[in-house]
Amino acid sequence: MDAEHQYLSFRLGEETFGLGILAVREIIEYGGVTDVPMMPPCVRGVINLRGAVVPVLDLAARFGRAPGVIGRRSCIVIVESGMPPEQQVLGLQVDAVNAVLDIDAGQIAPPPSFGAGLRNDFITGIGKVSGKFLILVNLEAVLNVPEIAAMAGDVN
Repeated sequence: MDAEHQYLSFRLGEETFGLGILAVREIIEYGGVTDVPMMPPCVRGVINLRGAVVPVLDLAARFGRAPGVIGRRSCIVIVESGMPPEQQVLGLQVDAVNAVLDIDAGQIAPPPSFGAGLRNDFITGIGKVSGKFLILVNLEAVLNVPEIAAMAGDVN
């Protein structure tokens, strides 16, 4: 399979999600996150990644759920979003990374119109893998920087 059909599967709570592998730069152990005042609740802080300051988003909080609890398997998925020169590198805090899965386009259904418990624009589709469903994340919508920055204005 080519990388276009590969997805990194990860867990947030009891749910499994997938992220297109082409956007994933690396996966690092959770740690070294520095809190930044006046940030929206979904921004955990920043990390130093080989000299670069990288913001870390709590993906559970971004999805409107309770903030993620740091556990033994928690990690940060470093992703690239957008196109140069506006390309951004961000970290996504997840509960656990599972595996890289090959999902053929024929095994991906469109996002449901209701009932997924997520904003519809956050989902690119539902992948079917070994009889289980994997919610495929629309990274561009989730990492909408102007929208996240606007949330900071709502913080008291």
